[in-house]
Amino acid sequence: MTFKEFMDKVAAKNPGEPEFLQAVKEVIETVWDAYESNPRFVKNNILERIVEPERTIIFRVPWMDDKGEVHVNRGIRVQFNSAIGPYKGGIRFHPSVNLSIMKFLGFEQTFKNSLTTLPMGGGKGGSDFDARGRSDAEVMRFCQSYMAELYRYIGPNTDVPAGDIGVGAREIGYLFGMYKKLANEFTGVMTGKGRTWGGSLIRPEATGFGVIYFVQEMLKTKGQTLEGKKVALSGFGNVAWGAAQKVTELGGKVVTISGPDGYVYVKDGFTNEMIDYMKVLRSSNNDRVKDFADEFPSAVFHAGKRPWVEKVDVAIPAATQNELDANDAKALMANGVPCVCEAANMPCTPEAMEIFMKAKILFAPGKAANAGGVATSGLEMTQNSMRLSWSSEEVDEKLHGIMRNIHEACVASGTEADGYINYVKGANIAGFLKVAEAMCDQGIV
Repeated sequence: MTFKEFMDKVAAKNPGEPEFLQAVKEVIETVWDAYESNPRFVKNNILERIVEPERTIIFRVPWMDDKGEVHVNRGIRVQFNSAIGPYKGGIRFHPSVNLSIMKFLGFEQTFKNSLTTLPMGGGKGGSDFDARGRSDAEVMRFCQSYMAELYRYIGPNTDVPAGDIGVGAREIGYLFGMYKKLANEFTGVMTGKGRTWGGSLIRPEATGFGVIYFVQEMLKTKGQTLEGKKVALSGFGNVAWGAAQKVTELGGKVVTISGPDGYVYVKDGFTNEMIDYMKVLRSSNNDRVKDFADEFPSAVFHAGKRPWVEKVDVAIPAATQNELDANDAKALMANGVPCVCEAANMPCTPEAMEIFMKAKILFAPGKAANAGGVATSGLEMTQNSMRLSWSSEEVDEKLHGIMRNIHEACVASGTEADGYINYVKGANIAGFLKVAEAMCDQGIV
C-alpha cells in the first residue's frame, strides 16, 4: 500500500473530519519509512490500528439555566490509545468542539504523551458548551450533567482527564466534585485540581514553562539564549501566560498577545504587572484583548489582525489550531524570524509549516514543545498515587528535565544529512516508535 492509498482509505472512513485527517497526514507521512522498514509493524498492521480510536463516546448533556430553561449540548470523549498507559488528555468546552477536533487532539495526544516518557496513553474530550455570559451556578450545573455520563468511562487507571480551553480551575472543581459523589471515592481521576485537594504546584503555568524550556534548547543548538530576544505570543490563556512569565524571567521580552478581536503590541516588552493582568483577563470569560490595551497605555491594539506581522526573534502561536497560515508565515519570514515554536495543538497550517521547514529555520511542533502541560499532569498523577505533594521547585526541575529529554529525542530522530534538525519528523518518529512497539507486544487488541 502506498502512502496515498493509505490516506485515501482513512479519508473514506472519516468523512467531514478535516482536522483529524490533517493530523493523521502530518504524522504518518513522516513515519512512513520507519513503519515500512519494520516487518513487525507491517505484520501487525500498526498504521491502520493507530489511526482508529479505541473508543469514542458521544452523549447528550442536558442542563437548566438560571431562568429555568433547559438546554442540550453534546459531550464527547475520544479514548484514542492506551498502549503505554491510561488515556490522558484534556476536556475542552467551546462552541467549536466537534468529533473531528476531538479525534485530532486525541491522536496528537497519543504521541505527545509518548514523548514525555511517562506511562500515559492518549485521549481528549469536551463539549460545544459556551461559558461566556453564564453564571457560576449555570457552569456548575452543566459540569455536573457532563460528568453524570462521563464518570462511567474514566478512572485513575483507565482515563484521567484534565483541563483545556474553557475548562480551568473552576470547571475542574465542579467536574471532580461530581465524579467523587457518583463514584464514592477520592482518587486522582482528574488533573489540574485545586492545590488543597490533590493538585500540583505550577500546573497552570506548566505548558507555557515547558514551551520556553524547549525554545531554550532549540536556541542552544545555535549557541544562543533568550536574553534580550523579542517574543511574539498569540492567545492570552494559561499557555501564553506561563510562557510570558518564563520568557521574562529568562531575560527575553514578550511584545504581543492576541484574541479573536485582534492583537496588542508593547514595544518595550510586557511588565510583570501586565503578565499578572493576563490572569485577570483569562478568568473574566471575556475574549477581547482590547481590554488589555485599555488597561495599559503603552499597549497598542490592532483590531482584526494577528501578531505575526511584527519583527521578532521568536514566534510562539499559543491559541488554537490552524491560527497561523501561509500568509502569516511569509510575513514572519520577510521579517527574518529565526525561530517558531508551536505552543498550541497544530496552530500552524500545513502550508505554513512547509514554508518554515523549507527555509530551514528552527521550527518545533506542538506535540513536542507543548508537552510540558501533560507532563506535569503526569507528575500530579504520581503525587496522587503516592499521597505526596512536591514543592514547586521539585516539579519545575522534573518538568525542565522532561523537556530536555523530549528535545534530545527529537534531535536523535530528526537530524538530517545536512545537519538540519527536522523537529516535526523527529517528534513524530520518536513518539510513534514507542507506541507501535507497545501495540505489537500486546497483540491484536
